[in-house]
Amino acid sequence: VDIYSLNEKETDTVRLDASTILQLYEDTDYKLEDIRKNKLVKPIALTLLPKEIKMIENTKKRKELFIQIILPLILQENNNIRLDRARLFGIINKSNNTELEKKWLDKKYKQYGIPSRDLSILKIRMDEIPVSLALAQAAKETGWGTSRFAQEGNALFGQWTWSGEGLKPKEAEKEGHKVMKFNILQASVRAYQRNINTHSSYKEFRLARAKLRDLGKPLDSIILSEYLDEYAETGDQYVEVLKKIINQNNLKDFDDAKLLPSSIELESLT
Repeated sequence: VDIYSLNEKETDTVRLDASTILQLYEDTDYKLEDIRKNKLVKPIALTLLPKEIKMIENTKKRKELFIQIILPLILQENNNIRLDRARLFGIINKSNNTELEKKWLDKKYKQYGIPSRDLSILKIRMDEIPVSLALAQAAKETGWGTSRFAQEGNALFGQWTWSGEGLKPKEAEKEGHKVMKFNILQASVRAYQRNINTHSSYKEFRLARAKLRDLGKPLDSIILSEYLDEYAETGDQYVEVLKKIINQNNLKDFDDAKLLPSSIELESLT
């Protein structure tokens, strides 16, 4: 429900062109080289990818623009999960819970697909996806923002659907799957995180992540990518591609990045 409500929030958004976005980033001094050093990210939330991204011939510049657009969105969703997780642990550590806390828990059980209302399962599911891993998957699934699914449906992670709104793959059979489409990019990021955190195919991923937590270790995208072989039909090959994208583009630099407070409203800047 929270994904659908987010998706329906903005249906009349304006698609900025690449030159306008680059100027916006220059005006607000938003540079990846700075983020790699100081780990602070400007909260500029774009709602759509620019169509011109595929026309940027310089591969490095195209990749940088894509990361600049997607990074704040991933950090925002991780922030949401981090806050929820802190609240969850506060509830777990209490002997008695208020009615408000019980209602909140009910909501989270529904969001994370836990009809058994098992707190231990919720604790494992309600957790972040490493930034570098999410960036790598978005880059792989969209060809760094150039794919038809990304351009026409804000589909950053290539999630499939067999019902409802979606974009049909050109090679798909008449009654085959579609790729989920979204009104805004943020909804795509939230749906991706919820998919990883709830689908049975990624149970081992979640257990490996929980193990890292228990050992007090950081969530390592290279280690955790090993458990995403079921994300794509290419299996182990897909995992190797993710690792290559993470390493070649130094995406781990963004794992401990923080989103600066106070959102910069795009409408007021355009």
